[in-house]
Amino acid sequence: MKIEDTGIGGLKLITPARFGDARGFFSESYNRARMAEHGIHIEFVQDNHSLSARAGTVRGLHFQSPPHAQAKLVRCGRGRLFDVAVDIRVGSPTYGRWFGAELSFDNGRQLLVPAGFLHGFASLEDDTEIIYKCSDYYAPECDGAVRFDDPAIGIDWPVDASAAVLSEKDAAAPLLADLDNPFVYEVDA
Repeated sequence: MKIEDTGIGGLKLITPARFGDARGFFSESYNRARMAEHGIHIEFVQDNHSLSARAGTVRGLHFQSPPHAQAKLVRCGRGRLFDVAVDIRVGSPTYGRWFGAELSFDNGRQLLVPAGFLHGFASLEDDTEIIYKCSDYYAPECDGAVRFDDPAIGIDWPVDASAAVLSEKDAAAPLLADLDNPFVYEVDA
């Protein structure tokens, strides 16, 4: 398992090893002991799986606030997606910085997104599936979002933002500057 720092505290790009032969491949997509060897101690309690039928679908930027803030371990089960995380921990030296990576069935990469980050993705192919682990259960009263195309964040999406397929919630999301931000940076986070 290859674990890479992204330059944003706690945010990691992970590439599990794949072992292939004429039948296909085997990959261990998550191993708590391997993660602990790299200083990652997150207990995951829920797995989510969604399908985006059309390329250009954007989901996010989402977060879940305390006391039910979530860390996520995100991978692509089918197709390709551009996955993004934005540090919104007030006081963080990387506050407002974003990191994006292509996750695909073919490359097997995953993104470990700590609590205190916005998370979103854009599907790059029709019928793209995203699968992710969460460190807390879904709590609708803690669910929040920020606009995916907030110019203050400046994400370089590989899709046409004006033609993005959005949910009503995501289309109506506020800008980061208008968010009553519940996240505070902790040095040991």
